[in-house]
Amino acid sequence: MFGLPFDSGHVLAMRVFAESDFGPYRTIWHRDPTGNWSIYVDGPRLGTACPRYYGAACSHTAHARIDVTWTGRTSLHITMDSPALDWTLTARSTRLLDVLNVLSPAMPLASWKPRPLVRARELMAQALGMGKLKMAGVMPSGHNGKLMPERMYDVDDSHATLDGADLGIPVRLAENPMIGDVALPARGFLAVGQSTWEILDPAEHERTLRQVNDPTSPEGR
Repeated sequence: MFGLPFDSGHVLAMRVFAESDFGPYRTIWHRDPTGNWSIYVDGPRLGTACPRYYGAACSHTAHARIDVTWTGRTSLHITMDSPALDWTLTARSTRLLDVLNVLSPAMPLASWKPRPLVRARELMAQALGMGKLKMAGVMPSGHNGKLMPERMYDVDDSHATLDGADLGIPVRLAENPMIGDVALPARGFLAVGQSTWEILDPAEHERTLRQVNDPTSPEGR
């Protein structure tokens, strides 16, 4: 879930990575009405999931149990244990998205390298009502990152409670919600695709890979 603002001032997002250098994980992102971000990780390590790149812009990061269930062809039910989140959403396509969702997966990954082609995708996202997004840029951690959605769907049908508080109804914001200097969509969108982040410190990256792959080693203890 790329991002979903509510009229209460809360913002939710979700990331599900079936594969990554450090293994699969799920995360829930939450911004409260005062602008404070939290990221919750269902995975073995905070430092090998989204907080690795976005944690510097968060007030809080923690582990949580996150369950994601498809309740229909286009409907999701997401729950988290602590804080207690109960979130449902339904995605939908449009004629324009139908066309884009056929064309985008057919484009080679190399088409994400030239800046003019990335900029063209950013302008298309703006035309879809997502606001001023940057598909490539510097993350709060200092890593250069790139988001590469292949398919996107509108989400304007959603309900969520967090620790029993109703978050309200989905809205389109005049300005994009920001986590650090990274913009999330100004309205709800579900995206399917890939992401890449540069390796800032090759030695740290290799050390972390060893720790993840062999937790019994001295480095992984």
